[in-house]
Amino acid sequence: MIAIKSGFACLIGRPNVGKSTLLNQFVGHKVAIVSDKPQTTRNRILGILTTEDAQAVFIDTPGIHKPRHKLGAIMTRLAQETLEEVDLGIYVADASVYSGSGEEYILKQLQGISTPVILVLNKIDLIKKQELLPMIDWFSKRYKFRDIIPVSALTAENLDSLKEAIAGSLKEGPFFYPAEMVTDQPENFVASEIIREKVLQLTREEIPHAVAVVIENMQERENGLLDLNAVIYVERDSQKGIIIGRGGRMLKEIGRRARQELEAIFGNKIYLQLWVKVKKSWRDDETALRSFGYD
Repeated sequence: MIAIKSGFACLIGRPNVGKSTLLNQFVGHKVAIVSDKPQTTRNRILGILTTEDAQAVFIDTPGIHKPRHKLGAIMTRLAQETLEEVDLGIYVADASVYSGSGEEYILKQLQGISTPVILVLNKIDLIKKQELLPMIDWFSKRYKFRDIIPVSALTAENLDSLKEAIAGSLKEGPFFYPAEMVTDQPENFVASEIIREKVLQLTREEIPHAVAVVIENMQERENGLLDLNAVIYVERDSQKGIIIGRGGRMLKEIGRRARQELEAIFGNKIYLQLWVKVKKSWRDDETALRSFGYD
């Protein structure tokens, strides 16, 4: 009889190293939003990969960075606390950029943690293969990793080797979730994240980091149409103007892109209404952070 294995694995790393892309590749579905902006992930996102004899429950955490406001402190604490609670850490580093003080900061956080850690050198599609050996040497001298595995989350290169290493690190035990389940996130969280992703894709400078999305109503009509009302919060009036755009064009484009993707995810036609409101300096407002779900 084949032994059944299961366990929880935490994805950690600096912002924008590809953790969410890797998570989506693992489970074969989009369970975490992706953008080219740092600090895209703000919550612990859970994805589930189930094979015949193993179930790995992945938790994608916010990028670890030196916080500059209360939201940043919450995000960094989430990542560190999660790593101490799981069976395996998966430390994702960007192989296409120099390993400097940002990686040193994370390596320092790993000291004293008993959780075994696999180092994933991501984005190897962007570098020459001979550049990997010095990088592997640099990391291996600074921390005793269980494995060091180069991959490309974007092209899925060497992803099978990583999955095998993860499965080999799990302990014998029953599945935690049904085999067909790929995430535990509620639908209103998925909807708010998809809307926020579209804002990230369409805006620049300070706007992406100043945005929070709250679903105020999500209800299916008798005819199957899904009513979805959401508020996009920003910190300043000038940001509100940018989100709305001239003649409302930006907000309409955000809504159009979000509606198309959400209809594909939920399998319903959606009537999406978006509003933009200002909540001044919400990232440093504990009451606002709690009301937006960042507690």
